[in-house]
Amino acid sequence: MLELEHGFRVVDVHAQLDPDEEAVATHGREITPERLQREMHQAGVVRTAVSPGPRPRGEGYLRANNAVARLSVERPFVAMARLNGPRDAGNGALSQLRNLTAAPAEHHAEPGDVEQYAYDDRFHGFVLDPTRDGLPTEAVLEEIAATESPVLFYSSPQIPPSAVAEAVLEYDFPVVLTSFGGFPLDRERMAEALSMLDTYDDLYLDTSFVRYRTVLERGLLEHPDRVLFGSGAPDTHPDVGVMEVLTLDVPEDLMTRAFTKNPGRLFPGLTAGAAD
Repeated sequence: MLELEHGFRVVDVHAQLDPDEEAVATHGREITPERLQREMHQAGVVRTAVSPGPRPRGEGYLRANNAVARLSVERPFVAMARLNGPRDAGNGALSQLRNLTAAPAEHHAEPGDVEQYAYDDRFHGFVLDPTRDGLPTEAVLEEIAATESPVLFYSSPQIPPSAVAEAVLEYDFPVVLTSFGGFPLDRERMAEALSMLDTYDDLYLDTSFVRYRTVLERGLLEHPDRVLFGSGAPDTHPDVGVMEVLTLDVPEDLMTRAFTKNPGRLFPGLTAGAAD
């Protein structure tokens, strides 16, 4: 594939890196660190935040997080630590009832894990995917707030933006909601997430899998400081995400904010000061 030619310094806040053969087999995709690095280079992406994909239920993320951090060394990647927990992030009565009796298991993240990750210079933030991993305990979320680390949060049909607000936006840390909150291709949830930007100062949106041109343009025009580029690789080639932003009918300055300035404010490891 030919390399994209553009004049932007593009950094990516949302990609996954399969750390071992077991993860590759689980996801049914063979994306080695070398191939992911090559695809990012083809798309003109100079640095990428990576985290492990989902692990089997009953298995923690310590080993996978450390593997991703190790594989990021001497590559244009910055590692994010993925966390799990016993709680349900849904906003219905059943979820609230389940959470009354939820207790962390041995494989769930603990506050000490968060502290260790936050002060380990190999990690640059956290990833929460409650649909697959459960939501961490309040003590874990409070520890994230104490470290002021950014969190990439996976929304889903089961956990719409309103549930994200109830789950984490009361805490004092920046939250990047993946795919404008609307994956897969739910325009109503994307519109809901955009409207929430007027209420929550610590809420940001990434562009992964937002295939609606009008939604992306609205986000950049109405909230130029709150939209960050995310590719969603390797489930999609990063070329696709970059081209979707490049072809929008918005000023180049807004593209620069999404590609470079906004991610750099939340993730210092992605800035030009870091080695490209």
